[in-house]
Amino acid sequence: MNSSDSDLQIAGDLLEVQHLLRPAPEHPATVAEFVGLARAIASDRDQWTPLVRYDATTRWYHRLRQGPGYEVWLLSWVPGQGSGLHDHGPSSGVLTVLDGELTERTDRGKRTLGAGAQRVFAPGYVHEVVNDSLEPAVSLHIYYPGLTDMPMHAAQCAPAAATA
Repeated sequence: MNSSDSDLQIAGDLLEVQHLLRPAPEHPATVAEFVGLARAIASDRDQWTPLVRYDATTRWYHRLRQGPGYEVWLLSWVPGQGSGLHDHGPSSGVLTVLDGELTERTDRGKRTLGAGAQRVFAPGYVHEVVNDSLEPAVSLHIYYPGLTDMPMHAAQCAPAAATA
């Protein structure tokens, strides 16, 4: 092994190697610390599982925690429920799927997010989150600063079909 090799060079992405992550601080301040907080909460199923409720008429949500400048929300999604196309105003965030599967749609396309998947976003990031599966889903959302605005956006039209 070359003496210049480090754990990061060998392991690759620090966020993918759990044993290299520091424990989440009580009050995170960086993106990596918020990601770590989300992973710590996700791994403690006894903390959040008893709180989950499913509502057939609307997405259910519960503020799980708040700290200086941030909020942690627990959301449940029954099949077919979605957020609508929106951004988070001045807030950045971390979205973590705890159970089930969600679909995230952006102007770049769509991606399926299974349990354990995380998305990090900056202020102004426009997306829609939908439960396209046949099973309920649960997600964790951390916003910093705390969520004060969630502007909705008009649905984007698909490009016109090319004519021959």
